[in-house]
Order: sequence, then C-alpha cells, then structure tokens
Amino acid sequence: MSHIYIYSPSSAVRDKAAFRRGIRHLQKQGHEVELDPNALSSATRFAGDDETRLAAIHRAAASGADVALIARGGYGLTRILPGLKYRSIAKAIEAGTQFVGFSDFTALQLGLLAKTGAVSWAGPSVCDDFGAQVEEDGSPDVVMQACFDDFLAGQGEGAGWRLNPDRAATPRALEIGNAMLWGGNLSVLVSMLGTPYFPEVKGGILFLEDVGEHPYRLERMLTQLLHSGVLARQKALVLGQFTAWKAAPNDKGFKFETVLQWLRSHLKIPVLTNLPMGHVATKVMLPVGQKATLSLQQRDAFLLWAHAH
Repeated sequence: MSHIYIYSPSSAVRDKAAFRRGIRHLQKQGHEVELDPNALSSATRFAGDDETRLAAIHRAAASGADVALIARGGYGLTRILPGLKYRSIAKAIEAGTQFVGFSDFTALQLGLLAKTGAVSWAGPSVCDDFGAQVEEDGSPDVVMQACFDDFLAGQGEGAGWRLNPDRAATPRALEIGNAMLWGGNLSVLVSMLGTPYFPEVKGGILFLEDVGEHPYRLERMLTQLLHSGVLARQKALVLGQFTAWKAAPNDKGFKFETVLQWLRSHLKIPVLTNLPMGHVATKVMLPVGQKATLSLQQRDAFLLWAHAH
C-alpha cells in the first residue's frame, strides 16, 4: 500500500476526533501513515506559526512518501507563499511524492504551478474527508474513497458527472482537448491575482468551488476574474460546489442561478456546472496543472487526462 505523510500547512486542527478517525481509516486501508511532528500544533488560528508551517511543508517534500496529504484547509498558506521552496517541492513531486488537498491548499497549488509548472492534486483532506462519517457504517464517502484508491493505483485518468438540469446556454455536445486543467477555491484564487504566485494560464480549463460565500460575493469575485481577463483567456469554466451560505432578506430572488445566468451572458466560453469538487463529501480528484480533455454529451460531462504517476 502507500506511504502517506500528513501535515498541517494552514489552520489548526480543532476537530481532533475527525483527525483521529481519518488516521485510523487510512491505516485500516493498509497505508503507512506518518504524522508530521507539528500536525496538531496551534498558534492563534494557525497550525503553528509561519515558520512552523513552512517547515512542515518542506518536511513533507523531503519525506519520500507517496502522498503528502493535508490535515485540513482553513486559512494560512497565502501569507507564507514567499517562504516556500518551490523547486524542492517540484523535485519531490518528480521523485514520486504527490501533494493532495483542497480549499486553502489552492494557494500552494497555484504558487507551485506559477513557479515551477509542477502538477499537484485537488482532492481530500484528513479531517473533512477521511475523518467524515458519511456512509451508514460510519465510513467516508465511497465515491471519494474510490477516486483516491484509483489515484494511488495509478489508474485515475478522469472524472465524470452530470450537469444540473438547467441547460440554458450550455451546448449539448462539447469536446475541448489539450487544455491545462487548473483552479481550486474561488476566494483563494482571486486573492492571488496580481501576485507572482498566480499562474498565467491561457487556453485552460478553469474549475472553481467555494464554501460560505453568498451568491453576490461569488458574483463579485467572478466579476474580478472577468474584468481582469482571466476568464476570457480560458477555453472553458467548470463550476463545482458552492455550499454553506444563507439567503438574505433583501435578495428577492437573487441566487446562484442568477449569478450563473449573468456570467454566461458575459462569456463566450462554455460554463459547466455541478462538478463534484468542493466542501462536500463526494469529491473527485483533479490534477492541477495537467493537460486534460473536457467532453460533454447531453448532461454527461467528463474530464479526462493521462495519469502522470
């Protein structure tokens, strides 16, 4: 089985029970689980101070593990991007250590892509996914687990899903090939615009997700990507899951579908929905920075790539 190195590059682990469940689950799967010595450190809201978290990332890169897996997301990576040893991380990836995570981990992924072109993976974390009790027997989501297993076995070559029923402005058939797949958490990605850590991707397939952001905030961030020209430079936009927000009294019908309709009216590229990626139990794994093909037949969408490791 696989050697998995677990570390905390962002927020402190508060749900210790979920963390322990995640560790036990991975061990029961037969994996060798190695914990970073500061995986449970805490300094205010962070998993240790900036230097502690930088050291944890660099230990993960030097671990020789098959997978460097984050304990959780939260916030903390954007403030330490200047201190990362990108070449060392890229060399570790080339040697076989795959970096996996989502949410705040988007900052490291985009910085790594901008600085080195190295591929990392949008995928599960210990607490939110492997420590989640989703199925009737208390185990994690079966689709997430299957995608992770395929990834470890070197067999994960794509992801398929069904679009939402609303078909307005979406083509019934689509084939976009040889395009870089990139993206991640919308809030984190937008926060990196104008910095040396934002990859200048042209002709790519951009995927986005977020949590706790009201539709008007999502529209505001998408507007920034629109006005900055980022969206127009892509071949397609794929929207994942946008969860855990509450309607406000003055919305008067303004919702995510409103944002989607407005966005499509300002873009010439296809906008697809319902990708199983985000702060949800069922999530696929996606190679950030790898060439991929996006296909669509009716409501069935597919992202396909040649497995890199």
